[in-house]
Amino acid sequence: MSSSDSKPLKIAVAGLGTVGATVVKLLQVQASLIEARCGRPIVVTAISARDRTKDRGFDASNLVWFDDAAEMASKADADVVVEVIGGSDGIARAVVDNAIAAGRHVVTANKALLAIHGAEIARAADAAGVTIAYEAAVAGGIPIIKALKEGLAANRIDRLHGILNGTCNYILTTMRQTGRDFADVLAEAQALGYAEADPSFDIDGVDAAHKLALLAALAFGRLPDFASVTVEGIRHIAADDISYAEELGYRIKLLGIAERAANGSVAQRVTPVLVPMDTPIAAVEGVYNAVVTHGDFVGSTVLEGRGAGDGPTASAVAADLMDIAAGRSSPMFGVPLDRLETGQTCPISARRGEYYVRLMVQDKPGVFADLAAILRDCDISIGSAIQRARSDSAAVPLVLTMHETSEASMQDALTRITALGSVSEPPRMIRIEKFA
Repeated sequence: MSSSDSKPLKIAVAGLGTVGATVVKLLQVQASLIEARCGRPIVVTAISARDRTKDRGFDASNLVWFDDAAEMASKADADVVVEVIGGSDGIARAVVDNAIAAGRHVVTANKALLAIHGAEIARAADAAGVTIAYEAAVAGGIPIIKALKEGLAANRIDRLHGILNGTCNYILTTMRQTGRDFADVLAEAQALGYAEADPSFDIDGVDAAHKLALLAALAFGRLPDFASVTVEGIRHIAADDISYAEELGYRIKLLGIAERAANGSVAQRVTPVLVPMDTPIAAVEGVYNAVVTHGDFVGSTVLEGRGAGDGPTASAVAADLMDIAAGRSSPMFGVPLDRLETGQTCPISARRGEYYVRLMVQDKPGVFADLAAILRDCDISIGSAIQRARSDSAAVPLVLTMHETSEASMQDALTRITALGSVSEPPRMIRIEKFA
């Protein structure tokens, strides 16, 4: 398809929730701007959703309605199928599979589907000669997919990290600003619509891990490997941890981190971390997302914006449609399928870095000496210690930071510390990331 082709690009939209409906409205409202910028009109010809009667804010009288989105993907008069239903399997997978089989391009916001089934989808699309575009699947309106595929394409990316879930960032920001506990702020986020009724995918880190798997695939020229992502959420983060982090000069963020080791293996993890207050990522607050990349020639780049919501996500979908309309395409994961790397993954146990640990210990002589002996035996050096004055409780908080050590050594030390009779609660450990 050449950019000189002035025939309309015909679109079928599967899913008319807030994002799908906004995609249709955006294409209608911005029709003249879009045509001017990509050289041809983009028109919606078919739609599919479960409820025909709902008012979605646009005129659907001239559109062909399909009750079955998978059937629409096969039979609609369309060049591109937009999938905004969501979910890693079921109807969303059927829509994408049917569209590819019918020789139609696919634009999707479905990070779970691509993170888990991206390899099979890439192979099918490559065989069919169609494009799979997914700017909207990661970080909403931030053009990070395009940045990795195009703007940074001449660089060898050795590391990226980012705030990839606005719900978690909102919760951690509000906890810091108000001093309130996690459960209280989560309930507020649900009331405001920032968190789902079942927030598990967000607060347990799964949503961010889906996105990280896609970013790592693009950054390092590999197929997505969601199974190798270490995933930890923020349920265990207490208001005390946030307060102590501030005192130590850090902020707590849920970050997705992907980095290439010296031997070529790739580490992927989504965990809460302490980051220095003077780093760009520490200043990203509320529901905003940000991604920081580091390339060998360009150095560090920072992209920040709204990571979710109907407007930013629809904007990303439309940008992909405009690329297809203009005849711009690139391999799904940045390089041709037969040139993707198949390197090893680097387990979290191989990580080296600094650590924050909060303990509740009995306030009596010898406790600190016992802790120090365990850390010595595990070859771990203490960087700093904060111990509060005696309280009415039999246990007092003790906060330690550790100089650089291995994850394996840290986990060994935590196991030994937990077994001490003077430690009244399981230790709370958070990794420290300085991104030097």
